Amino acid sequence: MMEGPPITVDQKRQLVKKLTEAAVEVYKIGHITVLIRENPPENVGVGGELLADRKKK
Repeated sequence: MMEGPPITVDQKRQLVKKLTEAAVEVYKIGHITVLIRENPPENVGVGGELLADRKKK
């Protein structure tokens, strides 16, 4: 599972391709499932503040 900020469908395609390639190389299996969970910056806190607020600085 991959968690991160919202990205475009093309970026998701790239991410799935590269994560799958890396996992197949390490696990030596050909059936990898990638789940993408998007988290908007206002729903993520780091170091006591929201990412949305950190971007404003």
